[in-house]
Amino acid sequence: MVEIIGHGTWYDKAARELIERERRLGRSLDLIRSESGLGASGFPHIGSLGDALRSCAIALAVEAQGYRSESIAFSDDMDGLRKVPAGLPRSLEKWLGVPVTSIPDPFKCHESYGEHMSSLLLDALDRCGAEYTYMSARDVYRRGVLNEQIHRILEEAERAGRIIEEEIGQEKYKKSLPYFPICAQCGRIYTTRAYKYLPKEGKVLYVCEGMEVKGHFLEGCGYRGEADVFAGEGKLSWKVEFAARWAALDIRFEAYGKDIADSVRVNDRICREILGYEPPMHVRYEMFLDKSGRKISKSAGNVFTPQVWFRYGSPQSLILLILKRFVGTRAISVMDIPRYMDEFDELEDIYFGRRQVADERERAKLTGLYKYCWMLRPPEEPGLHAPYNLMTYLARIAPKGREESFIREMLRKYGYLKGPSPRDLEERIRYALNWVRDFEEIGEREVSLEPPEVSAIRGLIEFLRGEVSGEEIQGAIFRIARENGLQPRKLFKRLYQILLGIDRGPRLGPYILAMGKENVIEALERALQRTGNPARGMTPLRLF
Repeated sequence: MVEIIGHGTWYDKAARELIERERRLGRSLDLIRSESGLGASGFPHIGSLGDALRSCAIALAVEAQGYRSESIAFSDDMDGLRKVPAGLPRSLEKWLGVPVTSIPDPFKCHESYGEHMSSLLLDALDRCGAEYTYMSARDVYRRGVLNEQIHRILEEAERAGRIIEEEIGQEKYKKSLPYFPICAQCGRIYTTRAYKYLPKEGKVLYVCEGMEVKGHFLEGCGYRGEADVFAGEGKLSWKVEFAARWAALDIRFEAYGKDIADSVRVNDRICREILGYEPPMHVRYEMFLDKSGRKISKSAGNVFTPQVWFRYGSPQSLILLILKRFVGTRAISVMDIPRYMDEFDELEDIYFGRRQVADERERAKLTGLYKYCWMLRPPEEPGLHAPYNLMTYLARIAPKGREESFIREMLRKYGYLKGPSPRDLEERIRYALNWVRDFEEIGEREVSLEPPEVSAIRGLIEFLRGEVSGEEIQGAIFRIARENGLQPRKLFKRLYQILLGIDRGPRLGPYILAMGKENVIEALERALQRTGNPARGMTPLRLF
């Protein structure tokens, strides 16, 4: 069952709190903006998309309360490249320290490296149906959007340095300005140290000294020069830039991951004490981890991109993963996609009244979550609801050259297609075919088996080794259940859980023949071995 925190969806609750906070602060409610930062230094991952979608969901929830809203997707494309992401050519090392929008696109399809990476995240947002206003840091700096905030921060740089030291113990900005000019000689940004602000000229004096980059020191070129801070010739440090953006863009909500909690805390004080703007309402969320427990990263080689998800699953199933919980660390992998596809189908059944939920508040929460998975634009009718594992089994046994027609025929035979084809039939078939082309394994749901169930499954395995028809298999399951003191529906439920990852499904006897008896026997044997009760003569366990 889907987990929701709070009353109604979490996003509706947060929007109400946000509106009430703005009312207490006495700020205008004519337009309530949320913001998320888009990293442009590497391939965007699931967590990157999650940050942006949470902002979009809050904006939608504000509108649902009757107020105008806007979600700003702010690309940090003035950042310098600190490390070459895994999988990209090592030739990019010569561009370390250079702003990502000044680096050529290694894929040769965009004007710059930064624009290419930003486009991937924007593509994912578009495929999810998100509404947002895109802003590029490079353009914002060049257009002077932050000029007033830059001037005030640099004029009070000493005070900003004290705040940074008090909050996180960093003394760096007691000796330098919280601003990084782009070196006019070598083109790098983080190798420079700005040491003096000339307010009348709107310039900073700097020296290109070098910087620490992921465990090694990147030498500066030694150049001394001046940079026009009002012409986009550099950028603010992250320790103060969030505050400048919040104040300049009138941002009222921004969530953040715990990895930047220190920066957010510092920026909150800079915002209040130097810029005189009450910072936005924050909510801290946890990070997505890979199955080894490592944080999913743009550069560490364990990136899980939205585009990978979309190869095997729908945008709505990915939105469900992101929006169903706001807090708590989660470990994910591609192998979780089938589960979220089936879980979304369950949510859709509740929304369309095909599955009843007795508790009215619970039903309201779940139908609300379903609407947010569609960015509050739900379809008028449900899509195809065939278990993901069923689709992949059919894709696996389909005759070569007519996979799509075979899958359609079998879905009609099993009763999943009645009348006109569902709106997402072709997509569902494509996901299944992609899964089978890319993965050999069939992922079964791990279940805990009681001794009578173990005995019954052993008996079914032995029965399946003979020459039997689909109807004979169906009857044998009833007989074997009773011989082992089980209610037949309980044994059927266990078999569906093992073979399809769901509690109910198509008529099981004919389905077992369709998926192939050997495949079923192997799946049942794996379930027994996981329980510690291997069947006699079973094949070796395959670990996925």
